[in-house]
Amino acid sequence: MAYMATLTIRNLDDAVYERWKTRAKANHRSLEAEVRLALSDAAGPAETIEDMLEFHRRMRAKYGPMPDSTDVLRSMRDEA
Repeated sequence: MAYMATLTIRNLDDAVYERWKTRAKANHRSLEAEVRLALSDAAGPAETIEDMLEFHRRMRAKYGPMPDSTDVLRSMRDEA
């Protein structure tokens, strides 16, 4: 059985707490679930190189190969 971490937040402003409660209610979630989701989103995905390569493969399959922008960037740099 895996144990999950517990986080206690002290000295949270009452107005902030009320905004979170309102947001949770609007999203049909408990306050705890709403904050847990926001923290997970803010932390970002735990991507591996395999995840990034798979994303790249999906984008190439969807949009095709992207053109090389080296020449465009060089001309922009030289104009500056």
